Amino acid sequence: MQNYEILMAFVTNVLFVTVLGWYLITNLQWYDYRLSRVLLKHHKPHWHIIYFFIPLIAYYTTGKFFIIFFLFAVLPAVFIWHKNLDKKLILTWRVKRFLILLLALVIFGDILCTLKEACSAYGVFMPLFLAYVGSIAIEKFLFLSFKKEAQKKLQSMDKLQIICITGSYGKTSMKNFVREILSKKYRVYSTPRSVNTLGGIVKDINESLPSDTEIYICEAGARQSGDIYEITTFLEPQTVVVGKVGLAHVEYFKTLQNIIATKLEIMKSPRLECAFIHNSVTDEPHEKVTFFGDEIQNINATLDGTTFDMVFNGRTLTLHTEILGAFQTINIAAAVHIAETFDMSDDDIIKAVEKLTPVEHRLQMIKAGGKLILDDGYNGNIEGMLEAIRLCSLHEGRRIIVTPGLVESSDELNLELIEAINAVFEIAIVTGSLNAELFDKNLNVKNKIILHDKSKIEELLAHQTKAGDIILFANDAPNFI
Repeated sequence: MQNYEILMAFVTNVLFVTVLGWYLITNLQWYDYRLSRVLLKHHKPHWHIIYFFIPLIAYYTTGKFFIIFFLFAVLPAVFIWHKNLDKKLILTWRVKRFLILLLALVIFGDILCTLKEACSAYGVFMPLFLAYVGSIAIEKFLFLSFKKEAQKKLQSMDKLQIICITGSYGKTSMKNFVREILSKKYRVYSTPRSVNTLGGIVKDINESLPSDTEIYICEAGARQSGDIYEITTFLEPQTVVVGKVGLAHVEYFKTLQNIIATKLEIMKSPRLECAFIHNSVTDEPHEKVTFFGDEIQNINATLDGTTFDMVFNGRTLTLHTEILGAFQTINIAAAVHIAETFDMSDDDIIKAVEKLTPVEHRLQMIKAGGKLILDDGYNGNIEGMLEAIRLCSLHEGRRIIVTPGLVESSDELNLELIEAINAVFEIAIVTGSLNAELFDKNLNVKNKIILHDKSKIEELLAHQTKAGDIILFANDAPNFI
């Protein structure tokens, strides 16, 4: 083989392995760096065939012609795929470490093969495999170090009260409401956005938790049994909350009973002092448990806000908030119970609830160009979506919904959603391909639009909507789903 051919084969191999590595780490980031989920739970498994396995087979079967296939087929295809993603790879340190390790391995292996002249083709699978395994080992080592650092920080804050919140729906809203109410009296800090994994919590403690914090509020999420237990035994919260539980993520847990059992792992905190559990979860009595939900009465939820009564402990609190959605009364009620536990007065609680601010992308009202927009993009449960639709039905103008439907759910629940859409909206825009066929078959609105390319949504809405319309963005699934 001539030097030029050797050089071209060397460079092509390095680039090819890097491209495959980029595809792999992107998918791993989407699915919590779990290869089993990438392989078995991916919503678009045909991507693996197009962007990974076909190029891999071509590399070993096309010989010297692979460079042509790589330059004019693989590279353009992966580039276009990446460009069209609405949730692109985030270059975290974990990703950077993986890519650096992968490059080092493929370059080292290629140099070794070139010097020994012992390889008929440079390796592809081996550097990817070693980079993945090596990356896992590095991350586990670093995580244990970061976890110990976070534990030391928590232990140094001996008077810190920790509140941990879980449930199928409303964890982030509940966390924000608890923070806003308690902050009227205490120095409170909560995990940002929707951070709810052990890794995210450890990172947050090390990097952002102020040392003078009196109350730390975390939410705990789960994709499998043991996830909540792991967070709980790390944080050892004194106060825990289990909000409403339903069939969210049922594809991972298989049954509602498995979901409930996982959420109740939060009760295993060694320092547990009190727990607030929604009555949809269990009715099993426990000396430290207060059940909530039944005390919520006289709900009046409109586009102008929400008013309701809480009847508990022999008294009635009448609460008003600009937060939209009857289902939010559950999350506010949990926050009120916690505030009472922390000795806040009724007057302070009522005033704090009145000043609660909407959580971004959760029935957030936006007024623009004479149009009313309800941004409910982060809500992916049937009850929340049905409530958003009910609110839209109160609007006197035209009603438009933009939705991918329910994700990680069942056809039965999506059909229930479709029935509600048919009764309320004049225009329905279905985004993505996950539920497109089901919606296309069953939607009976005046104007039905199946939009596979979400990048065109703004242009479409500009042409389809006008002043006086209400537009509901119900759920927002990234296009890898």
